[in-house]
Amino acid sequence: MTDTLELSHWINGERVGGDRPAESTNPSDTREVVARTPDGTASDVDDAVAAAKAAFPSWSEASPEVRSDVLDKASNLLMERKEEVGRLLSREEGKTLPEGIGETARAARILKYFAGEALRLHGQNLASTRPGVEVQTYRQPVGVYGLITPWNFPIAIPAWKAAPALAFGNTVVLKPAGPTPATAEALVAILHEAGLPKGVLNMVIGRGGVGQAIVDHKDVAGVSFTGSQGVGAGVAAGAVKRQARVQLEMGGKNPLIVLDDADLERAVNIALDGSFFATGQRCTASSRLIVQDGIHDKFVALLAEKVAALRVGDALDPNTQMGPAVSEAQMETSYKYVDVARGEGARIVTGGERLKLDKPGWYVQPTLIADTVADMRINNEEVFGPVASTIRVKSYEEALEIANGVEFGLSAGIVTSSLKHARDFQRRAKAGMTMVNLPTAGVDYHVPFGGTKSSSYGAREQGFAAAEFFTTIKTSYSAG
Repeated sequence: MTDTLELSHWINGERVGGDRPAESTNPSDTREVVARTPDGTASDVDDAVAAAKAAFPSWSEASPEVRSDVLDKASNLLMERKEEVGRLLSREEGKTLPEGIGETARAARILKYFAGEALRLHGQNLASTRPGVEVQTYRQPVGVYGLITPWNFPIAIPAWKAAPALAFGNTVVLKPAGPTPATAEALVAILHEAGLPKGVLNMVIGRGGVGQAIVDHKDVAGVSFTGSQGVGAGVAAGAVKRQARVQLEMGGKNPLIVLDDADLERAVNIALDGSFFATGQRCTASSRLIVQDGIHDKFVALLAEKVAALRVGDALDPNTQMGPAVSEAQMETSYKYVDVARGEGARIVTGGERLKLDKPGWYVQPTLIADTVADMRINNEEVFGPVASTIRVKSYEEALEIANGVEFGLSAGIVTSSLKHARDFQRRAKAGMTMVNLPTAGVDYHVPFGGTKSSSYGAREQGFAAAEFFTTIKTSYSAG
């Protein structure tokens, strides 16, 4: 057993909130409470937004070098503590320890990247149509941003939202996900240790009412949300109603096409990584495996062998290859969709049974499902767990049509040795990100991230694209 953390909100640079009625639980051992937390209210959001609003003038007008230095120092501190913070992440979210440490290092690199971007923000000099007139454009900070983040990447996503917001001179109110507040709090604490001024970054822990209060607040200029489609629709409606900026990332039902000419071993390993690592709890996970006839049976047999061999267990056990689901609800969702697929006539090739290990936890047996068709629920609704289904196709064109035939469009992949099909897929796949001979999950931190259709709404996240959402363009005319 490990000591339970006693968390607080961060408002105006201080830890506040005495009562801690809520808890986050270790999904690997549900007897262990990782953290006790306050249950935030609209009043706490009011205080946090007021602090952020008051801090905005001095932070936005500070030298970009000041903002860069804070983010750079925070990056160094986080990298130095990646094992400690990664271990906390794995205890709280359920990722294996290597995955938890890896995500923490990713968050540190995001901070480092945006430390540089704070100094690279630029505009343009343009020729006017009028003689003697000069035109310049500038990018300027917007104001207070509300960031509503999910549990599946509890430090990377808060970092990739907060880092550009802060780098470009905005101030922030963060609401972390209920299951993983301690990991987000570790990031916030390190940013303050690095010298972030009071009020620039605030965090309110709580349930959905906290997020709604952020969305509805008149002084929140923009909202960035990652989560489910249903909640995201409400976030968008609330923000647009009062003309606030809004950015949504809402999941995927990502296809991986495997053509007859693919290297079989490589294709299987790509599918295994994309579908099952991080317990399948990635919005970019490969949940639909669309496999051409000539390779289908061999692919399913070899993948099933590897899926059955995955070692499921405590996230901190060095022998574990796949940790638990984050919560009981998430575990039950995975098993519900296995039952749905079985009821639709699909075949459970491996997995799908309840796991009982030596400790109480939310463990899911990784599951491969075959003999499905495109219009089954298992191929259209996001499971967000270690469950993948296969669809047999005759041709590349049929595979592409099925890949594009869902309401989501985040990430899409293909495994092939054909340059013709790879290039065609990159052009015609209806997804924000395409992967050729790579897992659909796993993206770099310095390039744009986002999808099409129901997966995303608004400006792209990460990389150089982050400036579009977290700054506004001013056009300035002058005459000599």
